[in-house]
Amino acid sequence: MAECYTMLKQDKDAIAILDGIPSRQRTPKINMMLANLYKKAGQERSSVTSYKEVLRQCPLALDAILGLLSLSVKGAEVASMTMNVIQSIPNLDWLSVWIKAYAFVHTGDNTRAINTICSLEKKSLLRDNVDLLGSLADLYFRAGDNKNSILKFEQAQMLDPYLIKGMDVYGYLLAREGRLEDVENLGCRLFNISDQHAEPWVVSGCHSFYSKRYSRALYLGAKAIQLNSNSVQALLLKGAALRNMVRVQEAIIHFREAIRLAPCRLDCYEGLIECYLASNSIREAMVMANNVYKTLGANAQTLTLLATVCLEDPVTQEKAKTLLDKALTQRPDYIKAVVKKAELLSREQKYEDGIALLRNALANQSDCVLHRILGDFLVAVNEYQEAMDQYSIALSLDPNDQKSLEGMQKMEKEESPTDATQEEDVDDMEGSGEEGDLEGSDSEAAQWADQEQWFGMQ
Repeated sequence: MAECYTMLKQDKDAIAILDGIPSRQRTPKINMMLANLYKKAGQERSSVTSYKEVLRQCPLALDAILGLLSLSVKGAEVASMTMNVIQSIPNLDWLSVWIKAYAFVHTGDNTRAINTICSLEKKSLLRDNVDLLGSLADLYFRAGDNKNSILKFEQAQMLDPYLIKGMDVYGYLLAREGRLEDVENLGCRLFNISDQHAEPWVVSGCHSFYSKRYSRALYLGAKAIQLNSNSVQALLLKGAALRNMVRVQEAIIHFREAIRLAPCRLDCYEGLIECYLASNSIREAMVMANNVYKTLGANAQTLTLLATVCLEDPVTQEKAKTLLDKALTQRPDYIKAVVKKAELLSREQKYEDGIALLRNALANQSDCVLHRILGDFLVAVNEYQEAMDQYSIALSLDPNDQKSLEGMQKMEKEESPTDATQEEDVDDMEGSGEEGDLEGSDSEAAQWADQEQWFGMQ
């Protein structure tokens, strides 16, 4: 009956019927279900009690261990509940390291979590373990190392072609890199596995969002939330779509809910701060950025986020510069910090310094945005041929990057003024085609608006 109530999304009734079973008669399965329901309802103390009861009866219940760690129970306390079993069963010495790794995960210590899981992955018993690879991919993503995150997701996917967990984050990363065809293929593959999980809908939503079809992205995000109200990636997708549709107050609600569910994920805070900046609420953005800095610690990501807000206020420009220098000292290859420092140098018209910064950042990695900004800086110092090369590289990495295309077209017009009138005619033709697309997107928006009403979207 409780399972039926859960399927009907009547969690209160499910809790009530399980609560009616006397404590001594509750099996580990009942306690586990109760713990998950309590956690979902925000009843943390009751959830912790139920998870501990599961571990008392089944000390190797890994889901119960993860549940306790996610509710801020200390790793040492959780490990003590499994110590007797670890000592009595052979080849189980990895479990205490595993608990330690996930304790780091849930306290937001990404670096130590990555190092600990990497040490686990080298053990023969856990080599090529899909769960560990998925966790490692997610940690690299949280740490801002998108390249390694994608590699680990690909590795996990090759080992388990039916893997769904984490594929929403993988799809988002591919979409950000402009690999929209790969995103579309991933979405189709996931829908063939199951359309009853949030992940396929989020992946398709990311494809729509980065194709600038925000109404459709909004609908797909809402569908994903309907299937799993705790899907952080679905909340972020819907929030981003609402923000880009200038429905900022609604977007803020979704980003706040994402923060509640994942307080250690920086991208949740980034979305909320972007909303504050979009509505010129610089004070609220500054308060939030300072809170993140204090809560998650002074790392390259939090320093860059705080600097981003400081750049919005002329009074705090010098502070932004200091913060970005600190971030780049910690991680010279952190793309967001490089982009913001380049933005600051551009304002100061220090183009040679900007070119040196960007060349240094591109020495060990290739990124569309960095190549495009380098192109802009080279134009400013009249290095037109190399600027054209940088725009070409940027477009080869992301053919949909509009700013690189505009930079290249502007240079072509300046280089061949005799052809300017012909190019203007072509631009007019392209413009009319774009208007046709926009008209199509309006009718599509109306269609998705109808769908939104069907799904009860606010």
